Amino acid sequence: MSVAAWSCLQDVKILDLSQLLPGPHASLALSQLGADVIKVEQPNGGDTIRALGRNAFAQLNHGKRCIALDLKSDDGRESFLRLAREADAVIEGFRPGVMERLGLGYRALSDANPRIVMCSISGFGQTGPYAADPGHDLNYLALAGYWAIPAQMEDVVARPRLRVSDYAAASYASLSLAVAIMSARQSGRGQHVDVSIHDAILAWTAGSAWSAKCAADAGLCTPGVMPDNDIFATADGRHMVLGIMENKFWLSLRECLGGDFPELLSPQYETRAQRQQRKDEVHATLKHIFASRPLAAWEDAFHGSDVPFSPVLHAGELFDDPHVQARQVPRSLDENACLAARFPVKFSAGLDDVSARVASIGQDNDAVLGAPVWPSRTGPV
Repeated sequence: MSVAAWSCLQDVKILDLSQLLPGPHASLALSQLGADVIKVEQPNGGDTIRALGRNAFAQLNHGKRCIALDLKSDDGRESFLRLAREADAVIEGFRPGVMERLGLGYRALSDANPRIVMCSISGFGQTGPYAADPGHDLNYLALAGYWAIPAQMEDVVARPRLRVSDYAAASYASLSLAVAIMSARQSGRGQHVDVSIHDAILAWTAGSAWSAKCAADAGLCTPGVMPDNDIFATADGRHMVLGIMENKFWLSLRECLGGDFPELLSPQYETRAQRQQRKDEVHATLKHIFASRPLAAWEDAFHGSDVPFSPVLHAGELFDDPHVQARQVPRSLDENACLAARFPVKFSAGLDDVSARVASIGQDNDAVLGAPVWPSRTGPV
């Protein structure tokens, strides 16, 4: 079935050499939008993420055809170049210089196919003093000032629950690839797209980090730290979020809870500026209030109100959330009923799911490498 017959990516062909998260997430997004992605893995072990379990691999690689090639061998290189002649793009996630040592750098790919786009996703990019350095998500976050940005009244330096910088790089990579591929189809000339994971997360942190630099002496007085926009513990050990920014939401909170907690009605808390001047006492007041009742009681108290309140959901609760269900975000993959997320944007023209199939290492070698031309997207997978 066609994923998106209207999509300009419908007949785009992509070879994905990348592993773990950034490259596979970028190619998954392009696949969900209509591109045909072939995942190229090493014969022994495949993508490193396979070692983390079938679910981890499936989340990022469902719907892709998978082949295994030894790119250090002459036969493997020749097979890859033959595929590259018919492809629109190659995604790779090695350290700078590895593709050149394999004889598959941008110049070699361009000689084989002048309109090909090569997207290199690396920790620090292809140039610069850190280019050859190893790293993973936490390293890039640390160097991009992620923890330099004040965020909470009781702030701590702790690892994020997601690989934030990896997802940032994947987003920029997929966007840039789509533009570069379409541009190459117009001009007949491809290009080398250099995606630095560090650059990508720095693009996200730079604005807030600069504000923090300019207010370096302010500490918790910086405007970005708000006593009523935070996470609070409840009496039963759960947590809830209060997302007040506009003053109208404080007034809604006061209207909702002021009868039981008259301290919220203090005229000293009337405006955002007043609350910012009394951050410690406002935060302490809210912390004490929310610790006095279990989460379910706060869900009842805020139900139907105009207060930006949210419970912090457990993994077991998330997929049963009625809004998640109504938006049809999760979908099942293959026979193991592993859940993955659909492409998160709704198109009025429609966007069908990519195949739920999760291929094993080299499962599609015969179909892909034995074919004289690239199979049609609408053919069997």
